[in-house]
Amino acid sequence: MNTAAMDLSVEGLACRRAGRTLFRDVAFTLRSGEVLQIEGHNGSGKTTLLRILCGLTRPAEGRVCWAGEDIRDNYAAYATHLSYVGHHAGIKEELTPLENLAFAAALGGAGGGSPEQALQRVGLPFECEELPCRKLSAGQRRRVALARLLLVSSRLWVLDEPFTALDVAGRALVETLLREHAAQGGMAVVTSHHAVDLEGCTVQQLHLG
Repeated sequence: MNTAAMDLSVEGLACRRAGRTLFRDVAFTLRSGEVLQIEGHNGSGKTTLLRILCGLTRPAEGRVCWAGEDIRDNYAAYATHLSYVGHHAGIKEELTPLENLAFAAALGGAGGGSPEQALQRVGLPFECEELPCRKLSAGQRRRVALARLLLVSSRLWVLDEPFTALDVAGRALVETLLREHAAQGGMAVVTSHHAVDLEGCTVQQLHLG
């Protein structure tokens, strides 16, 4: 894989469901330090597009490339650069936040810092760290998912409605994390129904539908 230019490029993507075309001819290139914000009404295919970018769903047409290579040709290598947070937090509810982060670090490789530091950064109350995640509120579980982004060193973040269940302070935190990630050379693809303050970032916008 060409490590000199770790760009995400999309060429002619199309998606069809039940005989209906959700989107077609989607193309963009995302480079270091950039954020792509995807907009569109419900049912326009935003989540499906993110799943295609993550290699979880196959497009009807087109391809997704990382560093110039189709992600299907070397998906294992691509996955080491990717962190995905979907509508659901993607955490194991029978485990505690600390156990979830330890598990994620073991799978994805820790990027620095400790699980405790990551949870502190996202504002999870200390008394919640060793509770099973099923006992946490939706907003607290979302914070655990965000802490995973900080703990695992991934160049590309793919975030589907990351502001879901968060209060005003939580939404501001997400914006700060995105700005910091871009400033450090990372890149992100984000869907959101909220206006997002990414001042200082290079932001592309893609409207579906």
